[in-house]
Amino acid sequence: MSKERARRRALREQEAAARRAAAQRHQTRTARRRAAVATVGQRLPRRTRWGRHQGLLARRRRVQNGVILCVLLASQLVVWLITPDPWIRGAAALLAVFATPVLVTLVLDRRP
Repeated sequence: MSKERARRRALREQEAAARRAAAQRHQTRTARRRAAVATVGQRLPRRTRWGRHQGLLARRRRVQNGVILCVLLASQLVVWLITPDPWIRGAAALLAVFATPVLVTLVLDRRP
């Protein structure tokens, strides 16, 4: 009976030692990873804020940009539905890319 208990105790201690070794390897790996991330993080510039501005002007600008994008996409959709010619589609896309900033400046610019 005592030999069986001693054998089971030795088996439990062996399993516990294996678990401790695995936990130690995991901790070492985690510490190395954190150190590497910290080293890289120190060399990179600080992260900028990506949060939205909450004021009235910011909200108005977001709405205007959304409307501009919707009008641009709608015009491209109309061209793609009307004509199957890829040259006309490409020309319309190129025209939209160059004309959109000009039209936005003419229509939405509030300077006197």
